[in-house]
Formats: sequence, C-alpha cells, structure tokens
Amino acid sequence: MSAGKPEKGSPLALWKERLTELFHRYQYALLVVAAGVVLMVLPALGGESKAEEPQQESVQEVEFGTEELEGRLEEALSQMDGVGEAKVVLTLRSGPSQVLAQDIQRSIGEDQSQSTQSTVVISQGSGSEEAVVLQQLSPQYQGALVVCSGGDDPAVRLRVVEAVAALTGLGADKISVSKGK
Repeated sequence: MSAGKPEKGSPLALWKERLTELFHRYQYALLVVAAGVVLMVLPALGGESKAEEPQQESVQEVEFGTEELEGRLEEALSQMDGVGEAKVVLTLRSGPSQVLAQDIQRSIGEDQSQSTQSTVVISQGSGSEEAVVLQQLSPQYQGALVVCSGGDDPAVRLRVVEAVAALTGLGADKISVSKGK
C-alpha cells in the first residue's frame, strides 16, 4: 500500500470518486453559491468607509468658517487702492442652518384634530440614514469691523463699507471702518 494514493476499491477511493462526480455535476451551482457568499461579505469589508464618507461630506457642506471669510475679505480689501493692510472682524447673529423636509400627518375627528410631524429621512443601507435637506440657509451677520491703514480717508472708508456690505449683506450702519497703526 502506497502512502500517496488510495487503492482502488478502498473506502477513501470511493469517497474521492463520489466527491469528484458531485463536484462536476454541481460545479455551476457551487460557483453561484460562492459568488453569493462573496457578495454578502463585500459590504462588511469595504462598506463602512463608504457609508461614512457621505456623512462627512454633508457635515463639511454645513460647516461654515467665519475665519475663512474674514481672511478672504482681508485679502480682497488689502488689494483695493488706498486701503493698505486690512484686518476684518465679523460677528454672526445666527450661523448657517438647513431646512429639513417634514412629513405632517393630520387626523380630524368629530371633537378634536390631531397632527404629528416627523423629519423625512432616506435610508442609505447598512443602517445609516440621512435627513432630506430642502434648503441651505446662509449665516446672518450682525456687524463688521474693518481696521486698515487708509481708514481715515472718507473715500476709502466708503469703498470699504460698500465692499463689505456687498459681500455680507450688512447695512452701512452695521459696518465700522477705523484707521489702523
């Protein structure tokens, strides 16, 4: 008896023949089952990072940087003739916000009426949900202070006030321009 091959007629050889026969008979069914198992395992392996990305993107869209806008204003104002180096400080009345879709259900009875309100959400698979955003609202500014080296010149002050008003939506009475050092 050799150690590498089972002898013909032995129980091991019979099982081997049966398994090869079954494999050849059901090879396509086994292939479909293997593909199904792979497809079920794929979301568990790579789906978590994909599900987190849209949430991070939507958070980034909602985030608003007052410092970033101040920096952009400073850069733009410094490029204007006569302004010189500018420093801008903005104050917010309210930050950016979103208007979410609402589902309102009303029931009217003989003696009373009742209504329930809930936020509309979209299921994105893997148990994650995201609210439906109808509108993205910009922040509302309360006031602005601009300190610049040309702040004592009335013509420069007027141009600075007009520029800041155009970019922030503030009225001229809410914008202060001062001469810097």
